[in-house]
Amino acid sequence: MSTAILGISAYYHDSAAALIIDGEIIAAAQEERFTRKKHDSSFPINAAKYVLTEAGIEYKDLTAISFYDKPFIKFERLLETYHAFAPKGLISFLSTVPVWIKEKLFMKKMLNEELAKLGKAKIRILFPEHHLSHAASAFYPSPFEEAAILTIDGVGEWATSTIGYGKDNEITILKELHFPHSIGLLYSAFTYYTGFRVNSGEYKLMGLAPYGDNDSVQTREYKEKILHELVDIREDGSILLNMKYFGFATGLKMTDDKKWTKLFGLPPRNTESEITQPYMNLALAIQQVTEEIVLKLAKTAKGLTKSDYLVMAGGVVLNSVANGKIIESGLFKDIWIQPAAGDAGGALGAAYLGWYLWKGEKRIVNKNPDAMKGAYLGPEFDEKSTRSVIRKYNAQYEYFNNFNELIEVAASKISEGNVVGWFQGRMEYGPRALGNRSILGDARNPEMQKKMNLKIKYREGFRPFAPSVLEEDIKEYFVLDTSSPYMLLVIPVNKERLLTLPEGYNEMELYDRLYQIRSDIPAITHIDYSARIQSVNKNTNPQYWKLINEFKKQTGYGVVVNTSFNVRGEPIVCTPDEAFRCFMRTEMDYLVIGNYLFEKNQQGSLINDSIWQEEFKLD
Repeated sequence: MSTAILGISAYYHDSAAALIIDGEIIAAAQEERFTRKKHDSSFPINAAKYVLTEAGIEYKDLTAISFYDKPFIKFERLLETYHAFAPKGLISFLSTVPVWIKEKLFMKKMLNEELAKLGKAKIRILFPEHHLSHAASAFYPSPFEEAAILTIDGVGEWATSTIGYGKDNEITILKELHFPHSIGLLYSAFTYYTGFRVNSGEYKLMGLAPYGDNDSVQTREYKEKILHELVDIREDGSILLNMKYFGFATGLKMTDDKKWTKLFGLPPRNTESEITQPYMNLALAIQQVTEEIVLKLAKTAKGLTKSDYLVMAGGVVLNSVANGKIIESGLFKDIWIQPAAGDAGGALGAAYLGWYLWKGEKRIVNKNPDAMKGAYLGPEFDEKSTRSVIRKYNAQYEYFNNFNELIEVAASKISEGNVVGWFQGRMEYGPRALGNRSILGDARNPEMQKKMNLKIKYREGFRPFAPSVLEEDIKEYFVLDTSSPYMLLVIPVNKERLLTLPEGYNEMELYDRLYQIRSDIPAITHIDYSARIQSVNKNTNPQYWKLINEFKKQTGYGVVVNTSFNVRGEPIVCTPDEAFRCFMRTEMDYLVIGNYLFEKNQQGSLINDSIWQEEFKLD
């Protein structure tokens, strides 16, 4: 009889469900994709229903359910923290602790009530530790028989970072850094202070950092103040935060704004206000400090384990710039990063722990196939679903019996400067769109970044876009000799592709610098000549690979712009209906769903005018 283990992460942010049967990942998805609430933290009832349906099993067929952390230990940390900082934090205490006493302290009861919605059966519930779940999500699906393991995030129960070692089916935690001393919370404090939302805006801070002036006296002073006043970095990568500057331990805010204003000489930025150079310099300073910490941790992991391989998970591991520094350091022969590195991936790690640690199953590594299946682990939709969308909106379309002919047309449209929504196969698991729920453009087009940011994504214009490149062509464009399938490495663009910038470039305003042409693939070349790379494998995603290869045949370039199929503030689309609505509400030019091609005319749409007015016009 098969062993089916359902992994669950919930109640903090990015709730998710993942299902493993006999050690194989069958399905995984975040709850936000079904509820349409970005970073949804509620119990992932819809995601759980999906993974069971995808596997063709019922709730009663499950062997175990594995929750991604230990609630009692987390509550212990909460109480001890309030006690240690008393009498500070009374307001936070009065708002937080009653919720725990009423709900979260009785997590098993609450989980059973939610799980009862899936079916009536008595299923064993496991509670592995938070960072062990992260470690498992990184090591078990990796292609390595043994590896050093590095997990870094805000906080789990007590741990904020861990260094471990994985071999065969066992994981050993060798070192832990404990709350409140957290790399993730340090970075989140700067996310808040520069005007972005904590737990969702950290990647914006990372994207803003290259606009800082590395040669500026102000940047150097900011970095010195961070290192002398806010954080003490030890040689092994562990840190001590000066908690008099931070409010997250017991308060309702990340920072003591008065102390930070005095320290840095500038107040916290209002969310929608102009981003001036001091905030760019501050972003650069904390990014450099974070990279220093992460690299020290990687060196310590190497020293403790003597392994040639490194695997990584945790929210901070989504800092692809820091990951790129590890690659450039040459510390390891290879590294592997869990694509759902944040809390969503904890569901997968928890399920894996049920299989390998609870059941004690043997781990067999086959180094050729990708155990994560390209992260294409979410729902897929048949032609009937697309036909339903066509009828619902009276949409006009062109259908291609031959998919290769559709690819030729789509590649041609991209090469002509059009933006194409691309919806195929199973939805991606994790925060990145990897060619199945993507919006695509021409990387050679100097206007493409501006167009996609302002007219498609409706987001901040400074945000960079990532390239999808044929795996076999990586070296032609980037300083990288390994694959990067999950868009988690920021790597320099090859020097021979770079162009000379005008004098006085560093003194220009943000958007004047942004729109300078820096390379022959300007739409994906960030201001520091880097790019966050997704390499596309012919076997993992043959449809997407064919599209990029056809684009290469037509243009000579095996690289396109790839951004997630959503607009600012919304999750990535899941269904054909959501894809069509997003297409109509933006200035995308074409949409491909399966073998169907949709396009807009100058009036905005080839659909019924009354439906257009009612359903799609933006306010």
